[in-house]
Amino acid sequence: MVPWWSFTKTVLAAASLSLVRDGIVRLDDVVLEGPFTLRQLLRHEAGLADYGELVEYHAAVARGDAPWQADEMLQRLDATRLRYAPGMGWQYSNVGYLYVARLIERATGLALEEALMQQALAPLGLLRVRSAKTPADLEGVCMGAISTYDPRWVYHGLLVGSLSDAALFLDRLMAGHLLPDLLVQEMQAARALGGPLPGRPWKSPAYGLGLMQGVLHTGPTLCGHTGAGPGSVVAVYRRANGSNTATCAVFHAGSDEGLAEEEVVKRLSASLKSGD
Repeated sequence: MVPWWSFTKTVLAAASLSLVRDGIVRLDDVVLEGPFTLRQLLRHEAGLADYGELVEYHAAVARGDAPWQADEMLQRLDATRLRYAPGMGWQYSNVGYLYVARLIERATGLALEEALMQQALAPLGLLRVRSAKTPADLEGVCMGAISTYDPRWVYHGLLVGSLSDAALFLDRLMAGHLLPDLLVQEMQAARALGGPLPGRPWKSPAYGLGLMQGVLHTGPTLCGHTGAGPGSVVAVYRRANGSNTATCAVFHAGSDEGLAEEEVVKRLSASLKSGD
């Protein structure tokens, strides 16, 4: 069992899109926390800041302080002040996914853990994945280079599970086992984010609905998500080569996201080359 870090965002996106599938919410309706839509939240286009930019946040985590309440975090961040008009820019925002999590809870009437299991995990056959809500929930979880952590510092929720379950989730999701083809295509309709990233394998990175997408320097396109937290990195990606596909999840005990992504690229290339 490992922390899925921001791969949790892909599960949140899938769960929210299952509600779109069922006609319970709409992608382009303004959400309660507005004036932005679910689509803009999922693509990090809502104009929201990110608590990762707060120096005091990282200092508090490093000291082992008790996590702030969500409302205190939002106040410290001045989260109600949009940094740009929704849809007119891009900025990675964990706050946006906190609002996605709240939307899922409102729409289902369930606590987030139960809602994610009902709407996304169980339908794809993944019954061992669970939410970590207290430090005790991380007992027995491989955390990499740290020994203790309070998952309440991850305000949109932190899933933990095996690497194989992470790969299976992404593979089955992209294969259309949860959502209709139209919504799978919507997930992959990505906003281009500029040129190459130093130390990363992406020639042209992009972001869809809860999915990182990148064209490699060698040509192929991968979709999935990288997640990083204190002590470790996970990278979960899928690659298609004609009708052949492969999905891989990598865990790295450290902070080098590029290293984990390069390992995914290497393993996917070898798998598709061998025809596995």
